Amino acid sequence: MKRNLIIALTATLAALTLTSCGEANKPKSATVAAPAQGAILTKVAPVVMMDVAETVDFTTTLLPYKKSFITPQMALRIDNILVEVGDHVKKDQLVATLDKNQYNQSSVQLKNAVQNLKRMKSVYEAGGVSKSQIDELETSVTVLRETVANLERNIELRSPFDGVITGRYNEPGDLFAMAGNADGGIGILQVMQIDKLKAQVAISEKYYPQVHKGMKVEVSSEVYPDKVFEGTVNIVYPAINAQTHTFNVEIVVPNAQEILRPGMFGRTEFNMGIRRSLTVPDVAIQKQMGVNDRYVYVIKNGVAERRVVELGRQIGDRVEILSGVADGEDVAITSLSRIKDGSEVRIAE
Repeated sequence: MKRNLIIALTATLAALTLTSCGEANKPKSATVAAPAQGAILTKVAPVVMMDVAETVDFTTTLLPYKKSFITPQMALRIDNILVEVGDHVKKDQLVATLDKNQYNQSSVQLKNAVQNLKRMKSVYEAGGVSKSQIDELETSVTVLRETVANLERNIELRSPFDGVITGRYNEPGDLFAMAGNADGGIGILQVMQIDKLKAQVAISEKYYPQVHKGMKVEVSSEVYPDKVFEGTVNIVYPAINAQTHTFNVEIVVPNAQEILRPGMFGRTEFNMGIRRSLTVPDVAIQKQMGVNDRYVYVIKNGVAERRVVELGRQIGDRVEILSGVADGEDVAITSLSRIKDGSEVRIAE
């Protein structure tokens, strides 16, 4: 009995020993703590106040310096047209002739009336006719002279200035009628002066003190993206539009080579002087997705603050900031995709 008890105790101790060894050899599960998010490393650049040329752009349509429809003052049949569209003409150059029948008839009538008046004056001096009859004949001669002079002006049409023929609306043999043509005018031909052009722009009233006659303006066209043309302010209209609070300005653009053409879309750039403005590196500017807001991250005491800003002009690799930041503040220029409003940041040396 005692021997059996010893054997049982020995077995129990052995089992306990094995169990204890198994527990000791069993790997323990480790609890891993989530690492704390560290501060984002970024470089910064200061907001800097600097002199900025205040230039203002306005779009416009280029216009001929002069434009005229060449037209007779009465309905006459067209005898001949001496020019084609695209032809250059000089001032007073003959460009069209009209039927001379009416002119010839009136000339003969005038000649006869003058002779009759001369003959009747001799009769009047002899007492054969009254003074009132002579007056009537003189009036008739005067009217005929005016008619002939008017017909003479209308049977030969001449260009009013140097220019280019830009429209032809009739053919020889047509009876000219005082009716509108395809370009909205009345005439047989249209002529434009294009060796210089003009443009009109509407400018905000706040710039009225800076704009003056003789002011130089840069003019460009999308047709010639690499060319800049120098224009000159020719007229500053004195009245301000009460609805739009703008005033009109006429610019003259030399065009001796006739590179520019009337009707072209143009852009005019006015230099309104120098102003002091805040600027930041252009790499600091971010755009909010889905909207047109621009923003920067201002870094203060190791924390990023998102600021919506209003942009001005691009000046080299910097951008003018009209509102949203203050002089001397620092803005983030790297790691911008990681930075959020309120992010902890560390400034890289």
